[in-house]
Amino acid sequence: MKNPIQSLSKKEWAIWIGSLLIVTISNMVSGDLDFLTLLAALVGVTSLIFAAKGNIWAQVLMVVFSILYGIISWRFRYWGEMITYLGMTMPMAIWSTITWIKNPSKENGNVVAIQKLNCKHIIALFFSCLAVTIGFYFLLRIMNTPNIIFSTISITTSFLAAALTMLRSSYYALGYASNDIVLIILWILASKENPIYIPVVVNFTIFFFNDMYGFFSWRKREKNVFKKVQFNS
Repeated sequence: MKNPIQSLSKKEWAIWIGSLLIVTISNMVSGDLDFLTLLAALVGVTSLIFAAKGNIWAQVLMVVFSILYGIISWRFRYWGEMITYLGMTMPMAIWSTITWIKNPSKENGNVVAIQKLNCKHIIALFFSCLAVTIGFYFLLRIMNTPNIIFSTISITTSFLAAALTMLRSSYYALGYASNDIVLIILWILASKENPIYIPVVVNFTIFFFNDMYGFFSWRKREKNVFKKVQFNS
């Protein structure tokens, strides 16, 4: 649990600071600054840059982000988002925190070891995602949730991303990137009714690029580990 900031490279510092500046400026020039939205964005961006490193603090910050985002979703009646982040993403982030602590990398004990998915993982992910999608769709319909199709897809992608994070798979970042795309659409629809949510669209756009960086970062580390294993064998 060392200070994660000390391990950032110059490129990662640039990505982190640049992302913080963009979300801060976009929130401040919106004309109706919402401090909760800004705080959630800053926490989220920081969590993603630490996640790209495989650092445990990423999951701790994800718990904080889930609480903040759940409140934001509640205010617009995006019940699916609220339930997803408070009832699913947050508990799974806590679980991931424990999993990551128990599985440090042999090459660098400050980051989590990457795990390759096997057939059992894939089958379990498929059926669990199917069950979550069907179950939440009917729940959201009962709650008269706005934009129910996109809300349901968001739940599916959120669950998949959180599950892949617990499994320590490099594909976790693609799951979150897919969720970012859905959330961009959801909050564009929300901003048509209330422009205060335009900064949220910008926030998730930045999240998307950070998640893609996380994917390539994990894949690079995964390939390096695989090469070392082949060399040693």
